[in-house]
Amino acid sequence: MPKKPTRKSAPAREKRRLWLTFGAESTTKPLIWGMSRKFDLVFNIRNSSVTNEVGVIALELEGEGKTIEAAIKWFRKHGVQVDPVEMSTIEG
Repeated sequence: MPKKPTRKSAPAREKRRLWLTFGAESTTKPLIWGMSRKFDLVFNIRNSSVTNEVGVIALELEGEGKTIEAAIKWFRKHGVQVDPVEMSTIEG
C-alpha cells in the first residue's frame, strides 16, 4: 500500500509592531526599502514623523519570527534604534 505524502506545515507567522528611530545621518537613506528587499516580510507603516534631524516610524512587520528578528538586527546594524510598540499606542 503506497504511503500518503506527508504535508509540511508552514512556519508560524507573527506580527510585530516596532518604533524605529533614525538619526540625522539615516533620515535620507531608504532603509525600509532595503529591509523589504533583503527579508521576506510584509510591512505596514502605521505612523511616522520625519525631519532632517530625526525620524520616528511605527512599523508593523509580519512573517516568520526568525526573519523578523533578523530584520531588527539589520536595522540596528544600520544605526536605527528599534523598540517594541505597546499595542494601544497605534491601534486601529
